[in-house]
Amino acid sequence: MTVAPEAQAGLALEEESGPHIAGRSPWALAGRRLVRKRIALAALLVFIAIVVISFGAPVYAHDIAHTDPFSSNISGTTTVNGKRVAVIQSGGGKLGLGEVPIAPTWHSNYFLGADSQGRDVAARVLYGGRASLEIGIGSAAIACLLALVVGLVAGYFGGLIDAFLSRLMDLIWSFPLYLLAISIATVLLASQNGLHVWFLTIAAASLWVPTLIIGVVYVPYVARPIRGQVLSVREKEFVEAARGLGASHWRMMLGEILPNIASTVIVLFPLMIATTILTESALSFLSIGVQAPGASWGTIIDDGQNLLYTRPWVAIAPGIMIVLTVLALNVLGDGLRDALDPRAKVRAK
Repeated sequence: MTVAPEAQAGLALEEESGPHIAGRSPWALAGRRLVRKRIALAALLVFIAIVVISFGAPVYAHDIAHTDPFSSNISGTTTVNGKRVAVIQSGGGKLGLGEVPIAPTWHSNYFLGADSQGRDVAARVLYGGRASLEIGIGSAAIACLLALVVGLVAGYFGGLIDAFLSRLMDLIWSFPLYLLAISIATVLLASQNGLHVWFLTIAAASLWVPTLIIGVVYVPYVARPIRGQVLSVREKEFVEAARGLGASHWRMMLGEILPNIASTVIVLFPLMIATTILTESALSFLSIGVQAPGASWGTIIDDGQNLLYTRPWVAIAPGIMIVLTVLALNVLGDGLRDALDPRAKVRAK
């Protein structure tokens, strides 16, 4: 049965009382609640497994598949069930004409078959996962860090500073997300000298280009809820007490307000990773994200769209990885939200 909202808060508070939790910090209590959420822990394990196998791509390609997933192998051969067969086979398609890549062998070499260039799909999916995760986690970290600074400063100081930063966020937010990312990426990729950030020069084909682009365009999506939390916390009694004792602005922001809004950033972080991975995959599918000879889940789906009728696993495999990763991160984010909120919804059976 479903408990009424009034009773839910009472049950949540009752769980947080008693001698078994006496003296524990709020973070310890949050960890205790998270451990009890088996679905969230299962999602965390799934995400960890995806990260481990993706970053183990060099081991798989070199020691198991014995292939270079970035080099064309159109005229190459491989051994399947003791027989030597061509990687790109003649007589493919419904009419038996043309050429088609080798089908999944379900063995160590060409486990998921080959793409139109004769490259091992399984190895490319693992390498693509590594690139997608690097960009997704990196851009989410950049977005959350910049949003934390913007939201903290805007919410705490208010006035003209809040108005300026809020209008700046509105300006970024007013542009269609993918159109803005595509416009910035196109300009950067067309630059022969790459991207210059202070004393650093980033090559146009570097993974830092999509990472920075995606991270910047998502700052407003995270800064808004953080600013709202800061506006609420700065009116609390303990902040007023610290101000009355003569605490500096930095002391109040970093020592009083930041610890009380950290849970919001923690909850948003896995959700932002899921969102940035989807964004990166979409940009790479449009040839704006990861550049050749690199691979990401989006570029592999692009490679497989012309093989959907003959070798569908080229596009299906990275699609499955995207779905599993995004689903795991969203479930984990929901679990973190419930664990960090003492008044989270309680389900009774």
